[in-house]
Amino acid sequence: MAFESSTLPITDFQIGDGAQRNSTLICVPIMAESVEEMLVKMRKAKELGGDLVEIRVDFLKNFIPKQDLDILIKQAPLPTLVTFRPRWEGGRYDGDESKRQEALRLAMELGADYIDIELKVAHDFFSSLPRDRPENVKIIVSSHNYESTPSVEELGDLVARIQATGADIVKIATTALDIIDNARLFQVLVHSQVPMIGLVMGERGLMSRILAAKFGGFLTFGTLEEGVISAPGQPTVKELLDLYNMRHIGPDTKVHGVIGNPIDHSKSPHLYNAAFKSTGFNGIYLPLLVDNVSNFITTYSSPDFAGYSYTIPHKEAGLKCCDEVDPIAESIGAISCMIRRPTDGKLFGYNIDYLGAIAAIEEGLRATSGATPASGSPLAGQIFVVIGAGGAGKAIAYGGYEKGARVVVANCTYDKAKELASKVGGQAITLSELNEFHPEEGMILVNTTSVGMKPKIDETPVSKEALKHYSLVFDAVCTPKLTRLLREAQESGATIVYGAEMFINQAFVQFEMFTGLPAPKRLIRDVLARNT
Repeated sequence: MAFESSTLPITDFQIGDGAQRNSTLICVPIMAESVEEMLVKMRKAKELGGDLVEIRVDFLKNFIPKQDLDILIKQAPLPTLVTFRPRWEGGRYDGDESKRQEALRLAMELGADYIDIELKVAHDFFSSLPRDRPENVKIIVSSHNYESTPSVEELGDLVARIQATGADIVKIATTALDIIDNARLFQVLVHSQVPMIGLVMGERGLMSRILAAKFGGFLTFGTLEEGVISAPGQPTVKELLDLYNMRHIGPDTKVHGVIGNPIDHSKSPHLYNAAFKSTGFNGIYLPLLVDNVSNFITTYSSPDFAGYSYTIPHKEAGLKCCDEVDPIAESIGAISCMIRRPTDGKLFGYNIDYLGAIAAIEEGLRATSGATPASGSPLAGQIFVVIGAGGAGKAIAYGGYEKGARVVVANCTYDKAKELASKVGGQAITLSELNEFHPEEGMILVNTTSVGMKPKIDETPVSKEALKHYSLVFDAVCTPKLTRLLREAQESGATIVYGAEMFINQAFVQFEMFTGLPAPKRLIRDVLARNT
């Protein structure tokens, strides 16, 4: 199923700086064992910029409904949504059902702005309400699926069933087994005729929580702090507002992102979202945890899904999904950037990995030798050892070859090393041979694998003893900035070049490809420095 976005009936509001903001609310879940703690957290939610608070009374110890709800609702600094989630719907309450529903009716009487009741018991709950029930309170009827995301047809039927209960607001939360599952909920959300909360739980569902503002969601959830969540995959309020600029996302916002697996280490969203905001470009940049590139590209075929960066392990798979490929990327056999042409939706693939990496390595060599750019590439004639024969390895090996270096490819699979080496007139060795490989002193070493990347920061692709034979060592890993490989290379007397330098050079080029605007270079450098 390909997802095509359509025009949305979203109301815009003015925000402080005079810009437009969307109508999607940021709801902050408040979870604590005491009323006092909840009040402190509610004040924090307001300070951070939340629009309303979800009071999760199922987290309270020794909950006394009349007393506690009266304090929580009347002293709340923001509008309130009262939720008393039972264990059978993923909450903590496992007591008498009639007492639970009685507490929710009490919350309505005490002035809660919203209450949440589960679809399973919604009919009984509505039947129990008095005819003169408070008019100001809105009832959210919710359904949570912690196993999967049903088909569009099943989701549509679910919306109809929830509407039929008398719900003021429909809430459906499903679970993402694959990032393409989000598209099914977007399809339903964008066509909903009633206020709807549509979210997909889990790491692969993150995009649903941010793009709720693009597809007309009534609200999304943002937590007070990282890891303290009421459902899997929730971002923080700070991330929604500061990292993803959620207030400015609208129906015309262009979606970009970095496609990889794993992806949670990526700093790209920090760079591009800040750069988009500073230049007034109407775009969003997301971390996209993709299992199958072809399925992702086929599913999100709308022109609004405008461009992507590619990282490990999808650079080669990305190339196969392109309609046209830049000759350099074609010769490398991998892409690092994909752009959708707005006129016809065709996908163009580019590889700018080698530009960023080679420029950073040359700069490091020149700083050491004192040579000037006019004197030619300092890589010419040098032994240039590339660890890894994947997408990044291919790109950087090609870049070294173009500069006249003598390329050596070291890979755990010899056949892959040999295949790449033959394309760049180089030599192939296995990774196990690398520690003993030193035909001459002053060689250059480039790691293009994920070895040493967070969380496995104690790993390194080569022994410290072997590093004494290299004059410069470059590690494409950006997180952490100072990898074990770079630290040990520095201790061995080599010049080191951080992966961040390649990343920055790529970012300048890619930003201009995404937006057609000059890159705000100083801002990009500053943002990366703050986030490494």
